[in-house]
Amino acid sequence: MVLLGAMNADHANPEDLAALRAALLPVANRPALGWPAVHAFEAEHGIVLPEPYRTVVAEIGDGTEEETGPPFYGLLPLTELPDGWGGVPEDRDLAQLFPLTEQWQWEEDDSDWTEEDIDPVFHFGSVVLGTDGCGMDWHLIVTGPSRGHIWHIDEFGATPFGREFGHTTGQSGFTGWVKHWLAKKAELESVTTEVWFDTETR
Repeated sequence: MVLLGAMNADHANPEDLAALRAALLPVANRPALGWPAVHAFEAEHGIVLPEPYRTVVAEIGDGTEEETGPPFYGLLPLTELPDGWGGVPEDRDLAQLFPLTEQWQWEEDDSDWTEEDIDPVFHFGSVVLGTDGCGMDWHLIVTGPSRGHIWHIDEFGATPFGREFGHTTGQSGFTGWVKHWLAKKAELESVTTEVWFDTETR
């Protein structure tokens, strides 16, 4: 079991913001929301968005073009879900605690889990950053011990992104996730789930 590392999700590092501005501003397809809109979203949902994502949507841009990433189909606007989202948007509750702190591949789990056990993984405590298609979605966790971490969640299971978890060479958090995309994008034509998780087969 890998414990989640400490992450400062309440303060944006100026170096991180500079790197994110350089990476995302040229491909942003929607203007930044501005701080009043971000504060209104947070008040509506009873959360505070983790940094540096919070400053990105407030000051840099609220989404990116398809294939300019990350992920493959682009960074979603804060209030949107991927096309073909497999649930009812109203079921999502950002203020409820995200339930996981370690990988859970329920399709490989012999336990007697139910849909009610799995649903909170999709619906509680996260904003959906975007998708690589076919329900392979990326979530930024906004509540609980995993706050500030990025998770990949699909029909088979949920996996945290970050080198300490042993699935990727990328660093944890939003900045590490974007930098990993850029590094792989420079090498390859497209960044697939297998490329995101580049240290072992999940």
